[in-house]
Amino acid sequence: MRALRYERPADPQAAVALVHDTAGAVFLAGGTNLVDHLKIGVADPDVLVDISHLPLDTVEETTEGGLVVGANVRNSDLAAHPLVRRRYPMLARALLSGASPQLRNAATTGGNLLQRTRCPYFRDTSTPCNKREPGSGCSALGGYTRYHAILGASDHCVATHPSDMAVAMLALDAEVLVLGPDGERAIAVEDFHRLPGDEPDRDTVLARDDLVIGVRIPPPRTALSTYRKVRDRASYAFALVSVAAETTIADGTVTDCRLAFGGVAHRPWRAHRAEAVLLGRPPGDDVFAEAADAELAEARPLDGNAYKIPLLRRTVVAVLRELHERAERGGTA
Repeated sequence: MRALRYERPADPQAAVALVHDTAGAVFLAGGTNLVDHLKIGVADPDVLVDISHLPLDTVEETTEGGLVVGANVRNSDLAAHPLVRRRYPMLARALLSGASPQLRNAATTGGNLLQRTRCPYFRDTSTPCNKREPGSGCSALGGYTRYHAILGASDHCVATHPSDMAVAMLALDAEVLVLGPDGERAIAVEDFHRLPGDEPDRDTVLARDDLVIGVRIPPPRTALSTYRKVRDRASYAFALVSVAAETTIADGTVTDCRLAFGGVAHRPWRAHRAEAVLLGRPPGDDVFAEAADAELAEARPLDGNAYKIPLLRRTVVAVLRELHERAERGGTA
């Protein structure tokens, strides 16, 4: 059994200072990802800095009408929060589609954003993996790739990001609030996660001693929204593909829209090309399919995951059709 040192700092600033000053130290919150990696040998820190007790567990309304969600807010609590259910139903649906009730009761908002890939080769320490051991190779290339990326991958890594919550946060234009040795800063969710490039071991733009302290969500827009996840079974399964969508339709025209995809890239994927096709156009299946095709034009499937292209295309069309039909019925968000 490997020996570990355990620390329980008094406040976020002390936690950051401890990790900054201590080689081999990592933050520990809900532990649903890190503890799993400790057990299978993927992670081997020397010091666990427990932040689960810190006062980062509130959901507060901003003066502008948005929300600030503490990093330690549990996924189940966030999904059930009245303001989230009423103002951001897309986010509530995304949270409830993730993992299992037991895990949602333990997993935190910050940890969800920071969870690492579920690629089987990353989790198997007997196989080469550039994300786990830079320069060792990517076993997925030429291997089992049913769940792997079709967008934004590189020759060094084709893994996908597993979060559902992060896909909805991306579509909501949320910001991650970070505390580092030099103070606090905000990072747009779209800029928070990285594509693999030639450094697939770096999942985010954070430094080792940066602590996620919360997420700021802008005020809700007058739009209809939803989240749809396609997976192999009804629960406790990661997305084959997922779509977070928010649209405003006025006078027979799409006047505003935001689309984000999950299960298809190394990070939650903002579909800017699809959004550009939709804006100013009359809603309809042909336009929805054109938007999906625009985003998928640069998809690079592998031997085992080419099915994701038509699956994502159909899911985008179905989700946008649902929002259009709700708009015609005078539906709300």
